[in-house]
Amino acid sequence: MAAVDIGKHCQIDSCYLKDFLPFVCSSCSGVFCLEHRSREAHSCSVEEPVKKEPRPVGGSTSYPCSFQDCKGKELLPVICPHCKIHFCLTHRHQDDHNCEKLEVQKPRMAATKQLVQKIIESKGESKSKGRRGAKNSATAAKVALMKLKLHATGDKGLPQTERSYFQVYLPKESKDASQPMFFCSKWSVGKVVDYAASLAGLKNNNNVLTAKKLRLCHPQTGEALRMDDTLLLLLAHQDTPLYNGGNVILEYLDNEFNSLEDVSDYITQN
Repeated sequence: MAAVDIGKHCQIDSCYLKDFLPFVCSSCSGVFCLEHRSREAHSCSVEEPVKKEPRPVGGSTSYPCSFQDCKGKELLPVICPHCKIHFCLTHRHQDDHNCEKLEVQKPRMAATKQLVQKIIESKGESKSKGRRGAKNSATAAKVALMKLKLHATGDKGLPQTERSYFQVYLPKESKDASQPMFFCSKWSVGKVVDYAASLAGLKNNNNVLTAKKLRLCHPQTGEALRMDDTLLLLLAHQDTPLYNGGNVILEYLDNEFNSLEDVSDYITQN
């Protein structure tokens, strides 16, 4: 029976070792043993091609936001799945960059305007008939909410479902009587106070023991809201709730006071 010749000899003259599992060089295609399989070990005669690292377009690893006048940049691309345009994290949602593919935008705004107009007309008819009653806070807040959404300032990165809108009446010494703002409904009153103070440019010494404290107060009772309560809890309160789209008052109070003397001093300013 003839013997089976398995394996090949190493091409290095000084070695010539027969290897049953020889290695083939990917550059020169030579056959070598385990010891001489590397390019350095067998002094490969073919020059190894230089691998060029891919460079991003423009020579920069940042991706600028396409929203008008926005200078934000991201290290990774944030592409809108609808219009296929890149934006920063702040403008990534369709509502935040006025996405051209947002088909429900125009019908929704039209429906909103119609609803506001109907409510205004119905209130006008009631006045002409001489019906004067107490203001329905919930209804008034719904009308105000539609207007606040057009002008309120806040963290644009918050999802629409977590935003709570308020007309924030500022301390008496402020240059502006009030500002429309929105906050996360999961925030505590303390965090809302800090964020509202930063938006309005107010001095906030709540961490100073002897200083007057900046407090968020109820628009009807004037009572200072507990700092550890969440907006979600206050919006669901049964007796004296806050309303999404309603008013809140921001004022400096002495440590011994927990309420305002007269809330009408603030609401009538605007």
